[in-house]
Amino acid sequence: MGIVIACAILINMAVAAIAGVMVPMILQRFNQDAALSGSVILTTVTDVVGFFTFLGLASILYL
Repeated sequence: MGIVIACAILINMAVAAIAGVMVPMILQRFNQDAALSGSVILTTVTDVVGFFTFLGLASILYL
């Protein structure tokens, strides 16, 4: 179980780092305020990726 959690955290942090760079750049291209919108989108992305990564890894390794 610890390996699944560790892998899920590593994947989630990598995706969060990539999304943390890309989301403000994309919002700036669309002339939106990246400081206000970026945090909401980034939080949603990291929550969804973390949830599905953990459950996906757990189902792959334990089934």
